[in-house]
Amino acid sequence: MYGLTEEQIAQWGLTFGVGAFILYMMFIIVQLARESKAGKFGTFVLFLVLGFGVLGFVAKNVIAWLLNI
Repeated sequence: MYGLTEEQIAQWGLTFGVGAFILYMMFIIVQLARESKAGKFGTFVLFLVLGFGVLGFVAKNVIAWLLNI
């Protein structure tokens, strides 16, 4: 498709698709904090706990990049 291989399309989808999904999850966390009136500390805890999975995803990509996998 448009001169791209299946691997290139999958890499593009992983990079931008998951990135967009992560931004959407951050929006959901903000809405959850706002609706529950969590306050500053509660919002921090929500981002810390629910955003920890995002950190794992980013760390996986950084480690794979550093090891040239």
